[in-house]
Amino acid sequence: MTKLHALIALALAAPAMDAAAGCGSAFCSLNTDWSAQGTWTEPGGRFDLRYEFIDQDQPRTHTRNVGVGEIPEHHDEVRTLNRNWIASFDYTFDANWGVTATLPVVDRNHEHIHNHHGVPIDETWDFTRLGDARIVGRYAFTPEPHANGSFGVQFGVKLPTGQYDVANADGDVAERMLQPGTGTTDGILGVFYSGRLAGGTGWFADASVIAPMDEREGYRPGTRVAADVGASYAWTDRVSLLLQLNASWKDRDSGEEAEPEASGGTFVHLSPGVAFGLDPKTRLYAFVQLPLYQYVNGVQLVADWSVSAGLSRRF
Repeated sequence: MTKLHALIALALAAPAMDAAAGCGSAFCSLNTDWSAQGTWTEPGGRFDLRYEFIDQDQPRTHTRNVGVGEIPEHHDEVRTLNRNWIASFDYTFDANWGVTATLPVVDRNHEHIHNHHGVPIDETWDFTRLGDARIVGRYAFTPEPHANGSFGVQFGVKLPTGQYDVANADGDVAERMLQPGTGTTDGILGVFYSGRLAGGTGWFADASVIAPMDEREGYRPGTRVAADVGASYAWTDRVSLLLQLNASWKDRDSGEEAEPEASGGTFVHLSPGVAFGLDPKTRLYAFVQLPLYQYVNGVQLVADWSVSAGLSRRF
């Protein structure tokens, strides 16, 4: 493996997760799946553990920030604090085939004001639960990195492993978009491409679609389409500078338990980061994600910034 390949691996170190505003469901929209980009071609495994901090404390309608309760709703959203742990294990079978399994742990605190017949009632939820697991396979058509780059496809499922009926201390069940799981099985399909530039710079681009294949207990999450482009630059032998542009669109949720008028939107983020190699097989990385464009349906909570950091170890 060349130095450049290791630098690309620094930039791409754990599976990407969904990003959504809503009343509180959120993951960083970073794409950090280095194995999907065909960087590592020799057989072997990799374990990755990533932490995300996303503080959604700003109500927003369309592209405009608003105050809490400025636009009257049945629920006036106040704040959702997301602290996610995402564990993944990736295995490369050969130069073409590989698979990644991902399981998140969602630590979420949500607050809103329930306007009950004109009487404002503060309601909160604070829980830590397993989220929805993913199993994603990949196939690289051009597995060996070269001047023309490496191209491949991803395909898999999101499984309904996360709970979708979490209640607070008063016995009130949270809205479905707030729950750690959707209750649905979703199909995943994507394409990726990685290449090299002069001066020790690696880059990648990808696009993916995540679509529900069923409905669960009156709820069907909206289809999500995402596209990313990113690059890594070798600053030193161990340190690389990272930069990504992440765009996503999410359709409205549907079903009698959904809130279609206040779900879905379009998001574009700029994500600068840094990575450090502890040794040839162990990497530390961190990103700050900054919104460039946020359009939401209805009134939803968004974050002004978020951070993600992780450790990746190859075996």
